[in-house]
Amino acid sequence: MAMRRFDPRQAQRGPQIRINNRIRVPEVRVVDDDGSMLGILSTQEALKRAQERGLDLVEVNPKADPPVCKILDFGKYKYDEKKKAKEAKRKQTTVEIKEIKLRPKTDDHDLAFKARAARRFLEAGHKVKFTVRFRGREITHPEKAQEQLDWITKQADDLANIEVRPTMEQRTMTLLMAPKPAVMQKVAQARAAAEKARQKAIAEGRAHTHDNTEEEEIEKLERELDAKDGDDDDDDDDDAA
Repeated sequence: MAMRRFDPRQAQRGPQIRINNRIRVPEVRVVDDDGSMLGILSTQEALKRAQERGLDLVEVNPKADPPVCKILDFGKYKYDEKKKAKEAKRKQTTVEIKEIKLRPKTDDHDLAFKARAARRFLEAGHKVKFTVRFRGREITHPEKAQEQLDWITKQADDLANIEVRPTMEQRTMTLLMAPKPAVMQKVAQARAAAEKARQKAIAEGRAHTHDNTEEEEIEKLERELDAKDGDDDDDDDDDAA
């Protein structure tokens, strides 16, 4: 007996929602678009009813016997499902790890800027990972990096706990800090208040523009840190030349 050829595209797409003529079973249990039950109908009859109203027949529970289908606008259905998924993701309390890169030669001004950036990340509920990279003969003086990290932890000791103490791996020293429980509680309260204000604005038909303010501020800070990291790399090229 010939075996079906495996199609990797099918595996990547996963289960697909069957609609209209893709529904192959002879009969289905039909739910009208207003939620009322129409009972068990032949698939052709159910499809005819949907088409007469300019709607689609959508299989919503393929495992039932017979499968359950609903008459609805499939385009609107997909839009609503996508919107629900986006809402659920937005309501999740996610903790990201923001990386801040240092060098043993990082000057005091840049070190202070990066310490302030770390505080802002922590205040937003994110963990902060400091990575000190050593190049060339810098590796012979790890105490300089240790001094930097000690100073930085003192600048944020009111906001963070040290989750992973400074550790050395090859030519890199790392430190991981996490927001204290009180900080995370404050973040959760702020997000709940923002969500409440957003829902109120929606109910009143007003535009609510506060949602992305914090995210935009964090993204701007990350861009500034990236720019400073790029300057450090340029300095390395000058030293090598």
